Amino acid sequence: MMKSANQMRLFPRHMAVIVLASAIAIPVWAQDQVSTGTSSGVSTQSNTSSTQAQPSPMPMTERPLTTPKEGFWGRIYPFARKKWVKRQTDPINDRLSELDDVNAKNAQYIRDVDARAQAGIQKAQTAADAANQLAMAANTQAENANNAAQSASTHVNQINSTVTGLDQYQQASDLEIKFHGSNPTLSSDSKAQLDQLASSLTGREGYILEMEAHSPLAGSAGIQSSERLSEAVKRYLVSEHQIPVYRMHSVALGNEAEVASTGTGNQDQRPERVRVSSVHLRLMENSLAARAGASPQSAPAAAGTEQP
Repeated sequence: MMKSANQMRLFPRHMAVIVLASAIAIPVWAQDQVSTGTSSGVSTQSNTSSTQAQPSPMPMTERPLTTPKEGFWGRIYPFARKKWVKRQTDPINDRLSELDDVNAKNAQYIRDVDARAQAGIQKAQTAADAANQLAMAANTQAENANNAAQSASTHVNQINSTVTGLDQYQQASDLEIKFHGSNPTLSSDSKAQLDQLASSLTGREGYILEMEAHSPLAGSAGIQSSERLSEAVKRYLVSEHQIPVYRMHSVALGNEAEVASTGTGNQDQRPERVRVSSVHLRLMENSLAARAGASPQSAPAAAGTEQP
């Protein structure tokens, strides 16, 4: 009874040993069969076929590739050893590491190129902004210079007009003062005419008085007589109305004949004989005063120097 109990306890152990031995022996037997390429059925069939026909050997270029033996487990069974897996994956890992290095270098190169490109763009933008500012400043200076040139041109034109108009006079009015014979005494009518003329000259600028004195006497007697007449007119204007002497210009013509007027605005060339002693006055106005629009009667008196 004790013996059978001991056998019952050892039976599971024996069974476990048998199963473990089978698990080890079957793969070894299978590996031997694959490596030798023979089995009972396959060996018999190959021997039979070899006795029936001997085919010609296959060329080296047409022979299929054979898988080399890779140790105990090889490539056939999924239970591979770590060393074998490591030998297979090391080249792949090395290649991946090399690709990672190349990718890292390329990424760094791209970053460097992008940084240089951004720096170049920024530098070009800065230079463009500076050039734009310089162009705007130059444009402003050109506009200022153009305005200054236009102002200078306008000023020069004004000066030219002023210089040109200095000697340009136009007749504003005229009158004739008559005398009795060669007597240089002014009559009341003559004084009234001169007073009216002098009142129109109050506050007036840029004018002169032209005087032509005539006498019916011939020769030097007529010239002397006409000169006394013009001096009497100037004396009255200076003493009674303070007309500047430099504004009065006179000439003694004696019995020099005057050119007669037809009354139509045109003058013919037939001289009239001098029959009455007289002084012909013409008020001449400077063209600058006329261009400025100054009225002879309402122009204010200028302080300081007199305008010619």
